[in-house]
Amino acid sequence: MDNNNITILKIGGSVITDKSADDGAARMNEIKRIASEIAGFEGKLIIVHGAGSFGHPQVKRFGLTGKFDHEGSIITHMSVRKLNTMVVEALNSAGVNALPLHPMACTVSNNSRIKSMFLEQIKEMLANGFVPVLHGDMVMDSELGTSVLSGDQIVPYLAIQMKASRIGIGSAEEGVLDDKGEVIPVINNANFEEIKAYLGGSANTDVTGGMLGKVLELLELSEQSNSTSYIFNAGNTGNISDFLSGKNIGTAVGTRTN
Repeated sequence: MDNNNITILKIGGSVITDKSADDGAARMNEIKRIASEIAGFEGKLIIVHGAGSFGHPQVKRFGLTGKFDHEGSIITHMSVRKLNTMVVEALNSAGVNALPLHPMACTVSNNSRIKSMFLEQIKEMLANGFVPVLHGDMVMDSELGTSVLSGDQIVPYLAIQMKASRIGIGSAEEGVLDDKGEVIPVINNANFEEIKAYLGGSANTDVTGGMLGKVLELLELSEQSNSTSYIFNAGNTGNISDFLSGKNIGTAVGTRTN
C-alpha cells in the first residue's frame, strides 16, 4: 500500500461524551457504535478524539488556559486518559487493532502551539497494522509549564507531518452551517470571509475555539498540504463508515474543492 495513503479521523468530544456534564460522562453506546463503523476500514488510520466533559470542565475549573497548575494539569490528564481507555477498548472489542497514544508523553508545545511531537511510534504502528488513538490532552509547554492541546490542533499537525491524504472531522453538527441552518458544502479562501460571520463558538464549554477554530486550522492545513478535510456529523449512524469508504460528506474545507 502507498505509504502516504493515510486517513486521519477526528471524533469530537461532544459526540462521545455529554459535554454539558461537569465531569466525565461518556456516551458508551456512541463509542461502541463508532468503533463498529471504524472496524470495516482496511487502510492506514490515525484516530484523534476530543476530551469533551473529560477535559474542558477541568481546564475551566483550574483556569488552565491562563495559568500553570500542577494539580489541575494532572487531574485533567488523568481524566482524558480515562476516556481514551474507553475508546481504545471499544475499538479493540470491535476488531480494530487500536493502541493509545497520549500527547502528554510525546509532545511539547510552545505557548500553546505544538513545538515538537515524537512521531516514530505512529509511523511504526501504521507500518505494522495498528491504529494509533490520540486525544486532546495537557502537554508540557516550554513557555507556560503546561498547556491545553486540542485535538483540533493535533489533526492538522499530523496531517502535514504524515502527509495524510484524507481528513475527517466528526463533530456534532451536519457540517458547517450558515445562518439558515443549511450545510455549507465548501469552504475555501474565496468564501471564508463571507462565511466567518456564521461561525460562532460551541454551545457548551469549549476551551479550544469551537467551529471557527476548527475551520481556521483546516484552511491553514489545506494551504500547506493541498489536502481537503470533511466536517460531518459523527452522531449520525453510517456517516463515519461513509467517510471511511471514500464518500464526500458534510462540509469540504480546503483550497481544492473537487
